[in-house]
Amino acid sequence: MEDNNQDEMAQSAVEVNNSLGAALEEEKSKAAKYLGNWQRTEADFDNYRKRVEQEKTDTVKYANGAFILNLLPVLDDLDRAFKSLPDKLAHLSWTEGIRLIHRKLQATLEAQGVSPIKALGETFDPAVHEAVAQGTGDEGKVIDEAQKGYTLHGRVIRPAYVVVGKGDEEGSEGNSTSKEEGG
Repeated sequence: MEDNNQDEMAQSAVEVNNSLGAALEEEKSKAAKYLGNWQRTEADFDNYRKRVEQEKTDTVKYANGAFILNLLPVLDDLDRAFKSLPDKLAHLSWTEGIRLIHRKLQATLEAQGVSPIKALGETFDPAVHEAVAQGTGDEGKVIDEAQKGYTLHGRVIRPAYVVVGKGDEEGSEGNSTSKEEGG
């Protein structure tokens, strides 16, 4: 009987051990699942924090965009005025003073991250150029610039309005056909 009792106790101990082992495995599985969830949540929060920081930085970086966009027509007007200035007025001291103001305005805009978009002679790029007409010239190349375009910290704030070459055609020298674009 004692052997029977010891066998039952041994079998009971084995069952308890197996039960505890199964419970331990189940708890390890839950712990691994919770750890994985925690790590994903931590990574999600870290990504959220980085995204918010980037948005804050962009907000500060581009906050002056509307103001700068309103200054660009003034810069355009000064450029046009200097291009149409008669030679007899070009070297007067007040004209030089206005040129200095023009250069200061350009330098100030550049210091704020504004850069002109290179257009003449470049391949037409709809991301930075807006075609306003076509003319005789190298196909797909910008042959004239109607209005300068600008970027602010690499982001286009005003596209360059350009005339795009449609290829050399005999007998149509000097003709340019207006092409309406959306905008």
